Amino acid sequence: MDINEIIKSDIRASLTRSGLLLFLAGFFIFMGIITGEIFYTAEFNTRDNYISELAAKLNPETTFQQVSARVFDLSMAAAGLMVLISTWFVQKIFKKLLMTIPMAFLGLGIVGVGTLPGHIQPYHGILALIVFISGGISAIVSYKIANAPLRYVFATFGIIALVLLSFQKYFIPTLGVGGAERWLFYPVVFWITGMGAYLLGIKDGHKNTLKV
Repeated sequence: MDINEIIKSDIRASLTRSGLLLFLAGFFIFMGIITGEIFYTAEFNTRDNYISELAAKLNPETTFQQVSARVFDLSMAAAGLMVLISTWFVQKIFKKLLMTIPMAFLGLGIVGVGTLPGHIQPYHGILALIVFISGGISAIVSYKIANAPLRYVFATFGIIALVLLSFQKYFIPTLGVGGAERWLFYPVVFWITGMGAYLLGIKDGHKNTLKV
């Protein structure tokens, strides 16, 4: 096998690894939130409660919702690590720091959200903000990597996330604090899953991969 074939083979392997990790990260986040909501023992609804309340001690008189907190924290920490590892492979393939720097911050932020629950302020709030901003930016700049029509879908997801973040107070009266946060975060989650599926679907290289 000559060097060109070795490089091409390495690209395919990296695409598979990065795609699978991102796809599973999105699954872990989404199902972790749903499962946390199922096992939450206090009153909880998606309109009036923040996602991070699944693992937060809101006041000294409330105790942790143990099962919910563990599911949420472990899911976020695992998903964040997957995004971080995938970022290394994405940089190895595409060599685009514009893409991988915000992706790295996204992964770090998700890990942080899982390890520092919502009652640990201001750190949790800062980490959540990092997730929202870097997630929106990552989705938008993936326009440079993805082909149409997905590039437009991904960019739209990122725009939705950043618009909801910037003008959240205008959406809260209609969506509630929980609904507005989910409209902000879930486009990022679907981008993670969609980007993973896209990378998995690339079989024979890509116009933006290593030139051989």
